[in-house]
Amino acid sequence: MQALYYAARGNLRWLLRLHPQWSQRQLAQALGMSRSWVSKWIKRLQSAPPDDEEVLQGLSRAPKHPPERLDARVIDRILEIRDQPPEGLGRTPGPKAILYYLPRDESLQQAGLRLPRSTRTIHRILCEQGRICHQLPVLNDPQERPAPMQDWQLDFKDASSVPADPHGKQQHVVETLNVIDVGTSVLLAAHVAPDFTAETALQALAQTFQQHGLPHSIRLDRDPRWVGAPQGSDFPSAVLRFCRSLGIAVVVCDPRQPQQNGFVERYHRTYQEECLAQHRPTTLAHVREVTEAFVKHYNWQRPHQGISCGNRPPRVAHPELPALPQVPDVINADGWLRQLDGQHLVRQVNRHGSISVNLAHYYLSRSLAGQRVTLRIDGVNGVLHVQHPHLRRKSFPLKGLQRQALPYQRYLELMMQEASRERRLLAGQRRRASQKGQDSP
Repeated sequence: MQALYYAARGNLRWLLRLHPQWSQRQLAQALGMSRSWVSKWIKRLQSAPPDDEEVLQGLSRAPKHPPERLDARVIDRILEIRDQPPEGLGRTPGPKAILYYLPRDESLQQAGLRLPRSTRTIHRILCEQGRICHQLPVLNDPQERPAPMQDWQLDFKDASSVPADPHGKQQHVVETLNVIDVGTSVLLAAHVAPDFTAETALQALAQTFQQHGLPHSIRLDRDPRWVGAPQGSDFPSAVLRFCRSLGIAVVVCDPRQPQQNGFVERYHRTYQEECLAQHRPTTLAHVREVTEAFVKHYNWQRPHQGISCGNRPPRVAHPELPALPQVPDVINADGWLRQLDGQHLVRQVNRHGSISVNLAHYYLSRSLAGQRVTLRIDGVNGVLHVQHPHLRRKSFPLKGLQRQALPYQRYLELMMQEASRERRLLAGQRRRASQKGQDSP
């Protein structure tokens, strides 16, 4: 457990540096910890130097001097003040008001009883005695509309009217990859294909970048073609690495939260009701034909009631879109790794004295077999630092990196090959897991 909490504290410091605008609730969700834990360690990390490793060590939680229990007469008086407000108070007193009235009670003063000094103690007593009922929190997450062409949303839409192939795919025979700009509601691309996989989806995304330029960020759901990775992978999928190497921030929606990708999801409803359900295309060519016509109708003729369009077609409301940075000729093949700088991992040393990181093996020592070690990623230098109380500080160059700049087209081909490899590994793992489940009694 010590290694797990050490890694969580290191990852908290890494996330604070990577996403300084995140709220405590977002940090808690990302780390799988409570908000109170996040709040406590934010204060400790901010009070220490940025490279201090000692601050990541935990402190004993044993109480040094447990407080004396409150007398029952004090608790009864707190409840009495709550139920019967004193001195003509015309409202139900809360913990702050009770904290004001409690020391003014003469009987408690004469008895010399210890009184609570914080509203937190009074609040706890009121909750325990049923005077305060907790309601489910209302989480409001207002979002401002970004500038035009800065934030895109992507998703796949199935053309369900196309019949299944008796000798091939039974579902999702033809799909459309739609790209919507959040700032203008303009439909930037609608790629129709019968074989969207991780590599073909990456190719379609690269084609959109070459046509319109590079946005500030894109938002994706958790479709395996975007984020799917084989078991044992610690680094992002090939699609995510490709985007981050181009300097594009990638936002992945939370599980079962389609509203986070609301703009493209709302377009899918329009696309289904006003195009696919009207024409009922049955072939790939027919889907492409009706989709191409609908894209023009949606952008230039159909009035859009979104705030950014004002009941006008998106391209009429935004006749001139801002120019975006073009795809570079040369790209740093390992640029995506910088976003992982400072992330901590926990691994258990196997019986051979090795650990596995992103499907690659690193030898430590047989004497550590069965023990857990903490790993810190140095994304700037491409190094993996190992930390353990019984091991001298040790580092390994990360395996699988290119460690050079590549021409854009060559890097795209490399990422498509990597996406294909990840897809085959993931399919093999799922197939073996299914067979294992069938063989078990």
